[in-house]
Amino acid sequence: MLVKCSTDKTVSETAVALQAAVQANHFGVMQVHNLKETMAKKGVEFVHECLIFEVCQPQQAKKVLEQNMSVSTALPCRISIYEEGGNTILAALKPTTLLAMFNAPQIQQVAQEVEDTMVKIMREAASG
Repeated sequence: MLVKCSTDKTVSETAVALQAAVQANHFGVMQVHNLKETMAKKGVEFVHECLIFEVCQPQQAKKVLEQNMSVSTALPCRISIYEEGGNTILAALKPTTLLAMFNAPQIQQVAQEVEDTMVKIMREAASG
């Protein structure tokens, strides 16, 4: 259900590398959520670094939405960067698993293409 990879980079270094990898693979970053900052603004102390990147490839999104508008509830795709056990982790829900819940076999090919690209983006960010 999850795609995960680790890196020796810091969360900040990984975030910069992820931004570059997203753009290089023709996706876009729609929003970045900094959980530590957001929770602090709400008066909740949260000591862990965690950034959630909302990413999208508009042409692929259009393809699935034209088939099934309910898929909009699962968009955009998200890639999280966080610290765990002394490493920085990149993690994302597999689009194939997520979209399988919609019982729409006609969108599975697009889901696989998106998943393959997201894995590539994550690996590039972890290594590059």
